[in-house]
Amino acid sequence: MPVYDYCCDANGQTVEVRHGVDIELTTWGEVCYAAQIALGETDFLTPVRKLISAPAIAIPISNSKLKGMGFTKLVKRDSGVYENVTRTGGEARYMQAGDARSLPHLNKKISD
Repeated sequence: MPVYDYCCDANGQTVEVRHGVDIELTTWGEVCYAAQIALGETDFLTPVRKLISAPAIAIPISNSKLKGMGFTKLVKRDSGVYENVTRTGGEARYMQAGDARSLPHLNKKISD
């Protein structure tokens, strides 16, 4: 479900609400009910306005960028077999279930 921001000019509050695209909230009471927050001292029928906000867009990241950022990406190739597409140095290309030698070197990538 999409997330919308509603602003109440009477109390200066902006509230984030998750609801379907077919729903139109027009009053402070409706926004409070949808967001499951307390009404406060603002009148139930006080008008609100929906704010325009930038949509959240996920952009795919290449394997080389993931590798550069220190991430490990495993791609399933067979039952119990995963390819380490971000392997570095002495890491095995394929990780196999039950074979500890084929595990990625996470201790070299993770630090305090």
